[in-house]
Amino acid sequence: MRSIICMSASVRTACQQASVCFPLYRGLSLCNSSERLTDIEFVSKTVIAEQPRIIDPRCFQREKTRPVAAGVALLHKVPATATRRNEATPCHTDAHLAHRPAERAAQHLSSYTPYAKAQRGAAAHVNIQSLFEEDVITELCSKLADFPINDRAEGLATLLQACVEFGLEAQSPPVLILVKECLELLPSRDVGVAQLCQLGKVACALEGRGSGLVTEVMNSISCAVEDTVSPSEAAAVYSLLTALYEPSCQQQALMLSVLHRQTQRQIHRLKSSQVSDILQCLLKLKQKQTISLALRLSHRASQVFTAFSDDEIIKVLSTLMTLGQHDGELLAAMEKHLPERLGSCDPELISKVMEYCLQMRCRSEPIFEAVAENFVCSAESHTDTQIAKQVVAIGRLNYLPQCSSQMFKKLEDVLTSRFSHFHPRSLLDMLHACIHLERFPLNYMNNIFSPYFLQKLQDKGEPVDKNALGQLTQLHLSASLECTYYWGPRLPFSLHVKKFSSLDQAFESPMETSLYRQVKGPLMQLLGGTFFFTRVFTPIGYTVDVEICLDENGFILPQSQWEHTYKRIALCLDGQSRFCTNTRHLLGKEATKRRHLHRMGYEVVEIPYFEFENQRTQEEQVQYLHDKIFPAVSKFRLGHLTS
Repeated sequence: MRSIICMSASVRTACQQASVCFPLYRGLSLCNSSERLTDIEFVSKTVIAEQPRIIDPRCFQREKTRPVAAGVALLHKVPATATRRNEATPCHTDAHLAHRPAERAAQHLSSYTPYAKAQRGAAAHVNIQSLFEEDVITELCSKLADFPINDRAEGLATLLQACVEFGLEAQSPPVLILVKECLELLPSRDVGVAQLCQLGKVACALEGRGSGLVTEVMNSISCAVEDTVSPSEAAAVYSLLTALYEPSCQQQALMLSVLHRQTQRQIHRLKSSQVSDILQCLLKLKQKQTISLALRLSHRASQVFTAFSDDEIIKVLSTLMTLGQHDGELLAAMEKHLPERLGSCDPELISKVMEYCLQMRCRSEPIFEAVAENFVCSAESHTDTQIAKQVVAIGRLNYLPQCSSQMFKKLEDVLTSRFSHFHPRSLLDMLHACIHLERFPLNYMNNIFSPYFLQKLQDKGEPVDKNALGQLTQLHLSASLECTYYWGPRLPFSLHVKKFSSLDQAFESPMETSLYRQVKGPLMQLLGGTFFFTRVFTPIGYTVDVEICLDENGFILPQSQWEHTYKRIALCLDGQSRFCTNTRHLLGKEATKRRHLHRMGYEVVEIPYFEFENQRTQEEQVQYLHDKIFPAVSKFRLGHLTS
């Protein structure tokens, strides 16, 4: 398709140089050049404008004129005569420009004046604002009228965007002309969805959400989405709605609902970039209730995973974390393709993958092994935050890599050289995660228990929050209970938390009521009554699900005689929330809790939900509990007798 800009080489040059953020030349190229220009002022104005630096969509700044070396040709020469039909007849315009009336200057245009290089001969200095005068815009609109409706809509949107970029006001004559052309175009309902979305974004930037043009565009899109839309069109509509969506608008809510259904039908056709964009739009539109669509997009992401860029994977995982959705097939795709990619990918991607695994409680051996090996090789190139996220995820998901010795040696080297660079909370999170893997940061206890570090943990003068105090308390307990050879500084007793149970379940997961109800009957039958207590708080702050007390001979005591307790058994009724979602490994916090209870003298007996639920009858359940509990009782009796 030939271009209207072919009518004047100068207009083409000006448009290419002037349009910074939007392809103005692309839109103008929709016009025909089969006829010559009749406006002599628009012909042969040879302009070279320096590209401005953007400070604001409506504010531009010019650079200073640079000296030009002699003998360098600044401009392309225009032929003196036009021998072909499509060549405009050139004429010198110095005299003509000199006699132009001053009031002819556009009154409503911005004060932006581009830099024009010095020209030889009769070439004239020209203001780029002349491209946005009424007669020029009118001529362009008349040329666009002869083209297909989608090309015309795209050209009008491009011209409007150029007006926005050059700071024209919504009430300026050129803009009003273009808006009128758009309003005349929309009622036909034949404009494509992509072109409508382009018009809608420009209209919103120009006049805001409440403009008449935006309303007409949304009406047209509402009709268009009722029919089948392509994947690219669906992505374009989602993008437009992120700028215009108002939950109180019934029309937009209905349009979004229809769009969700249309997108689900087109899931199998979505490209990787479209999957990423649509998920991002769902997040911006706060569509957390669209679980079905989010899961199908996640499933599609697993199919096109290899086509994702690093940034797209980060966006997809960030959105799924915010929406709280997890897809096993996406995890499988990451396990298959990520390990070979980690060596050359953005370190931020590694951190985001580990953050995703932690939030979804996904304990992935292939991913974690690859991350640990990458950490050993290139930890120095990672930021402090990235290092902390990787170590925290591995610790809290209770995974000890095969290269753990090299990994923790590298971590110690990094901490030695960059200890003061870490944010206090990130540092505390990381050191606390290490104790879940029985790697105790004794070399740094002196630092984290110091008054200086405790003061740095305070946020804007506020006291240290409970989570930080809980982490410090567990670090103190690990040093006291598990590292008996440690004689360094300790956490002041006044800062110890009294109990670890909390709403965010940061240190222990509460007992699931449904599992307790299943265990209660068989347990009472086994013990011959209610010879146990539930939800017992221990002196060090943990909560025991079910506690059974024994006397010095190893007999179970009734509740009335608990003052004679010699040995305690802690039954841990482990529901699903205490395990990783994809394996039967306990979370790091639960493993640490059991170690500490054992060091406190408890005999810990674990009752995992998946084992207990396999017992079909009550007789089987009673026998299962007997096999779990009485070996611990017998062990105590045997030990007492031999002593």
